[in-house]
Parts: sequence; structure tokens; C-alpha cells
Amino acid sequence: MTIRDRYAPSPTGLQHIGGIRTALFNYLFARSKGGAFILRLEDTDRTRYDESFVKNLYDTFSWLGIHWDEGPDSGGPAAPYVQSERFELYKKYARELVEHGKAYYCFCSAERLDRIRAEREAAHSSEAGYDRHCRDIPPAEAAARSQAGEPCTIRLKIPLGETTRFRDQLLGDIEWKNDDVSPDPVLLKSDGFPTYHLANIVDDHLMEITHVLRAQEWLSSTPMHVILYKAFGWEHPVFCHLPMVMGQDGKKLSKRHGATSIDEFRRQGYLPEALLNYVALLGASYEEGKEIYTLDELARRFSLDKLNKAPAIFDYKKLEWYNGQYIRMKSDDELAALALPYSITAGLFGDGTSGSTGTEPSAEQRNTFTAAMPLIKERLVFLHEAAEKLRYLFSEPAIPAAAEFIPKKADLSQAINLLKQGRELVQPMAESNDEDAEAIIKAAAEAAGVKLGDLMMPLRVAITGARVSPPLFGSLRILGAKRALGRVDAALRALQE
Repeated sequence: MTIRDRYAPSPTGLQHIGGIRTALFNYLFARSKGGAFILRLEDTDRTRYDESFVKNLYDTFSWLGIHWDEGPDSGGPAAPYVQSERFELYKKYARELVEHGKAYYCFCSAERLDRIRAEREAAHSSEAGYDRHCRDIPPAEAAARSQAGEPCTIRLKIPLGETTRFRDQLLGDIEWKNDDVSPDPVLLKSDGFPTYHLANIVDDHLMEITHVLRAQEWLSSTPMHVILYKAFGWEHPVFCHLPMVMGQDGKKLSKRHGATSIDEFRRQGYLPEALLNYVALLGASYEEGKEIYTLDELARRFSLDKLNKAPAIFDYKKLEWYNGQYIRMKSDDELAALALPYSITAGLFGDGTSGSTGTEPSAEQRNTFTAAMPLIKERLVFLHEAAEKLRYLFSEPAIPAAAEFIPKKADLSQAINLLKQGRELVQPMAESNDEDAEAIIKAAAEAAGVKLGDLMMPLRVAITGARVSPPLFGSLRILGAKRALGRVDAALRALQE
């Protein structure tokens, strides 16, 4: 049997962590079995549908590097892969169920349904859902009324007094009393639009989906889906309801926990490899003692047997750790290319004109930016941080308050003397590698009888504008002795005044 699974989002919102995890697990499972991964757009909810959400879906998966074997943009043997282009199929199959006595026409108006609901609420009744008012209308009468143009829906006839059983790959054997299933749910609306349940089952069958991996929130719908498969006389796919993704507070991950849309993670400067690596571990295990995986490695190791039943906790700190790890794996050229757009937006190379967000760097600035990557690579967590960490290389930093120059247990006059001593070392250190520059300043500190840190601190503040900055020696080499000495002299003038 060829494994075929799918990601079937509704384009009614931005792609988020939960959806991406579902898509990723389906992708990894298909790849692990040499099967096919399919994208299907379930766009029957036209009230919330927006073309921008479709674009967001394609942009997101392009950025993540996940590609489907069949889909709306790539075609395939089960095309079309957009539900709004398959409406005639759903009508055909819904009417087939009516013909076989598995479904029926319902002529109840929205007003009647609202009235029944209100009466139950007023009576504090435990009854919920449709009251099956039209279930026993003689089929010939119902067909005649439908053909005469009377508005109607088509409802599934849930077998009463029975129990629906199915096996979930993760949760085991599931039993569900039919009396607890939504009473005779609508399959085809009066406007001819299918409901999610009908379209989902028809498409999964016709697209020969063998495995349905989806979030556990869909578990309560599965008995209805199994009943619908049986009504058609079809074999249902293998179900696997994935563990929920929760916030640190134990509640379902949502906007209140921070960024959950993938666009927001991109804006913050996360790398797609880091996000995929971390999300792949939410509810699944691969190899003990190993945390960093490529997408190919994840696909080779993925197994439904290694899924966890317990909810997965989304830990932003762990994701940040992954992002830092992947940043450090990049070459200087790669990291510069990734961080550059964020730095342009932040105005690192000058404020933008005519409404733009920032000025494009000159060739010289671009080279400086790339040369500075080793200074910050070990310190970056997000790509957007590069601009602030390197701003001192591209514009003159403000001279900090005098207190910033003064080491512990020292005073202003001592800080001035230390900065004067450091000034004499700028030229030789700017012309040396890290090892030689360190030897130069260590020797000077020993000769002067001062601590190395005390000698370096006023010099660092004068050159970078801050006590905490990227490495001093590398900064000196990039700035050059002339610019560095100019900053030291300006600081000395300010301190002496």
C-alpha cells in the first residue's frame, strides 16, 4: 500500500504553530514511508475566506522548505485540490446517500431551529442539536418537495441506539455511543454548499488518503466521520489524533502566549530550520541524546510509534536556543544575507526616504556588515538583533555619561588615565589579530600594574559607546585605527571637561 496523507487547511486565517505541526508530521510520515504528501484547500467557509490567507499559506511553506507532491499549484491525479472547485461532486454523493436511505432532506427553516433552541434553553433542557423533525418524512414526499424547489438541506441519518468503534493509531481503541454524536448533522446546505464533514470524507476517499494525522480537537468529530464512511460503504483511513500543543500555563497555545502565527516568527528573526526542528519535537521523539536534525534526518527517523499521548508544551526559551544554534551554523556570508533585510528595516545604514523603511547599504557598508558577522554570531538569538549590536560600526555612538567609563573602585581621574594608556594601544591592536592584540594589552596592563579589565573597559566604552559590546579587538580592526582614535579623543575631551 502506498501511504498517502494530506494537510487540509481552511484559508480563513494565517498559518500558525498548530497547523504547521500537523502539516510537518504529515510530511514527515509520508517521506518516512516513501509515500505522497498532499495539500488540499478546504475553502467551503466563504464568509471567512480570504485570498490573502491562501498567499500566506504558500509563502509560509516556501519559507519553511516543505513541498507537497500534489496540490492546487502542482496538480496531480486527484485534481482539483480546492474544495470550491468540487461542489458538484459533493452534491452527487449527498444525493446518493439520500437514495440509499442513509441521509434525508430536511425542510426546517433557520427560524424553526432558532425557536427550538430558545425553547430548550428556557426549559433548561439537556437536549442539544437537531430534533430530527424531518427524519421520518416519506422519501417520495421529501424528494417531490425538493424537486419542486422547496429550500432544504441534506442531513446524515445517524443510526440510533448503536455504538461506533474505531482504532486510533495513538490513542488506541475508541468507542462512542451514537446517541452522543451530533444529531443528524447537515451534509449539504440549502445553498448547495457542503459542510466540512461531507467534503472532508468525500475528498479523503477520492484522493485515496490512507492516513489522517490531525489535532486531537478533531477526535469528537471522528465517530461522525466513521458513520459517514460506513454510510457510503467505504473503508475509512487510519486515524491518528496528534497531541495538543499547549502553552506554559497548560492551556491550548493561542495568541495570549505570544507569537503563534508563522509570520510573526519570521518578523522576529527566527530561522525556518530552527522552527521546523523545534516543532518536529512537539509530541514526538526521534533519537535519544540528539537535538539538532535536518529535515531529511527527521523524515528518516519519524514514526507514529514514537508519538506521545501527553500534550506538548511550547517553550519559547527552547525555541530561542534552537534559533541561536542554527544562527551559529551559518557561514558569515549566509548570516549576513539573512540579517541584512532586518538591519535595513532598522535603519542601520541610514533612514529611508520617500516612505521606505531604511536605506540600502553601499558596497563598502555591505562588506563591513559581512566582516562584522564573527563579532556577533555567538551573541545573536534573533536576526533582528544584528542592527543594534552593530550600529556603532556604521554611525558615531553618543558619548556615554562619565560613570560608564569608570571601573569599580576607581574614580574619574583614574578612568581618564586608563583611557589615555589605552589610546596608545589602539594603533597596534587595530593592526593585529586577536591573539596578538590580547598580548599587547595584557603586557600594558601588567606594566602599569592595573587589571586587564580595568584597562579595557574605558577603551571599550569610548569605541563602541557601551560597556557591553561585541569583541573589542575585532571592532578595532573593522573600524580602523583612525576612526577608533577619533572616538577615544572625543571621549577624553568630554571626560576632561
